Amino acid sequence: MNLLGHLYFSNNDQRLMYANLYGDFFKGNDFSGLTPVTKKGVKLHRAIDNFIDHHPAVIELLHILYPELPKVSGLAVDLYFDHLLAKHWNKYHPEPLDHFLLKFYQSSIVDNPDYSSEYLQFVDAMRKCDWISHYPTKEGLQKMCNEVSSRISFPNALSKAPLIFQRQKDKIEKTFDRYMLDANSYLSEYLMNFDG
Repeated sequence: MNLLGHLYFSNNDQRLMYANLYGDFFKGNDFSGLTPVTKKGVKLHRAIDNFIDHHPAVIELLHILYPELPKVSGLAVDLYFDHLLAKHWNKYHPEPLDHFLLKFYQSSIVDNPDYSSEYLQFVDAMRKCDWISHYPTKEGLQKMCNEVSSRISFPNALSKAPLIFQRQKDKIEKTFDRYMLDANSYLSEYLMNFDG
């Protein structure tokens, strides 16, 4: 999943949300210098990515999407799932999405010494542009796909992913529903049993 999915699975813990997103910026497996919350967030980020990468229904969906989205079908699924989570947010979370995001944006991360200047710049841009608030709309999905496509180092078809979403909407939504049911169960247990 993309940004919103990682925030959602952080159990409403603001500090863990930022640490989770930092998982895209932290490389390697030497966690010895990290604060406990950063370590937990990076490991949670990887657990989320690993779970979606190995989920049987998601793998089946990737095979369907790959002919039209070679090399980027996984990225498309991440963006599709964030779009659907935002669109159906009230089914998964008791708090309205705009309130959830406002609390996240207003919480502070300056007390965490682990974060790189690159990550802090990313967070600042995310707050100022409020990217996630656009996720529920078709236009937002198109914008996400265009932006991610432009950052990929090779020619790709990700910008046409929203058109493919419309054609495969039923299959994508069924896969998302199945994934969310399984992921909520798995990741809740993961956090409950996390021991560092």
